[in-house]
Amino acid sequence: MRIAIWHNLPSGGGKRALYDQVAALLKRGHEIESWCPPSNDQRFLPLGEMITEHVVDCRQPPTGKWTTIRHLIDDTHADIEAMDSHCQVCAQQMAEREFDVLFASSCMKFRVTSIGRFSILPSLLYLQEPYRWLYEALPEPPWAADDRSTAWPIRPTELSRVLKRAVQMRLREIQVREEVRNARAFDVIACNSQYSRESILRAYGVSADVCYLGVDEMRFVPNKREDPRKPFFLTVGAAVPEKNVPFLIRALARRKDTSWPLVWVANVAEEGHLNYTRRLAEDLGVRLDIRVGVSHHELLSLYREAGLFLYAPRLEPFGLAPLEAAACGLPVVAVAEAGTRETVSEGQNGFLVAADEAAFAAKIDDVLKQPEFLRSMASSARAFVTAHWSLGEATNRLEELLTRTLHRPSSSVVEELRQLRPTPNVSSSDKTL
Repeated sequence: MRIAIWHNLPSGGGKRALYDQVAALLKRGHEIESWCPPSNDQRFLPLGEMITEHVVDCRQPPTGKWTTIRHLIDDTHADIEAMDSHCQVCAQQMAEREFDVLFASSCMKFRVTSIGRFSILPSLLYLQEPYRWLYEALPEPPWAADDRSTAWPIRPTELSRVLKRAVQMRLREIQVREEVRNARAFDVIACNSQYSRESILRAYGVSADVCYLGVDEMRFVPNKREDPRKPFFLTVGAAVPEKNVPFLIRALARRKDTSWPLVWVANVAEEGHLNYTRRLAEDLGVRLDIRVGVSHHELLSLYREAGLFLYAPRLEPFGLAPLEAAACGLPVVAVAEAGTRETVSEGQNGFLVAADEAAFAAKIDDVLKQPEFLRSMASSARAFVTAHWSLGEATNRLEELLTRTLHRPSSSVVEELRQLRPTPNVSSSDKTL
């Protein structure tokens, strides 16, 4: 197949998954080119190392003073219009190069962009998760009124706050509308877990096919030496509230033995949350070693050396890090939520625990008291990944889905809509890496 890729991903598990998918598809003889805006992280696993990658500008040209004034107040419209123009250019270039199928990934800004609406190709979207901040309490529900909204009549001093909040609510409504509209334009949507499939259905009202990711078991491998593992805990995830590292710190503080430090590998960091977590660890007497933006080689070394992998993100859609740890022979203790319940199998590659700090601490103690069992689990964790989560099996699933997308019968209505999709005449500063 001739496959056109579109993506706009930050560093992290989503980009690693896409990189592995492209590498595996190339090995099977498919022809691939990719398109992305400049906001895509080109330093972390750049696709341009393997394939031709087109970086297309994503800027909204000025169209008059009133539009400029509106955009100063309402940057959501500006971002949507800029992304739509970008997607139109990408879709046109893909059509000119006569690709067979569009394989779109998520967008760090919106999650679902309009590339499926503008493309005339059969289209598959691999959606890691919906735009959670529009639908989940992170930490508060986005649509809840604030505590001062019950006062009536509104005092003049409160008017600016009320107007600002009204604008924010309207912008959220617009983004929801665009996310749903864009998601429904794709021929097929795939996702990484049963939990994500349900989340997409709740958020966008569309069905998705579960196409599980895999781990490159030839790259994520245990130490060949028989050296004992070192006495430290490891967790991997961005330094943001959703990854819930403060939970791990509070759980570790409950243990009598606090000699093992927690090494936290983060691809990106919110400085405020990082500082809060650091202060919490100091206050509770937990040794915390934070490493932001480590190399792949250093991450592999940590997977191979750590004594135990700890994982407690809130409603994680999939949980790739526990599988990477298991492939390196590192057992996992994880909170039993969301997609993690699908990637951690009790007694095979780790243990699932309720989201309770005392229970989590007790499970850690229980596991560490059984060193022989822990060593035997290192082998079973590796076997679990190679048997159920290999990159080869994941590529088989993806190839099957791409083939189904390519040969998906389209109704006459869909074909008419494709004929009516605009062919933009927009200049681009497209550059090929």
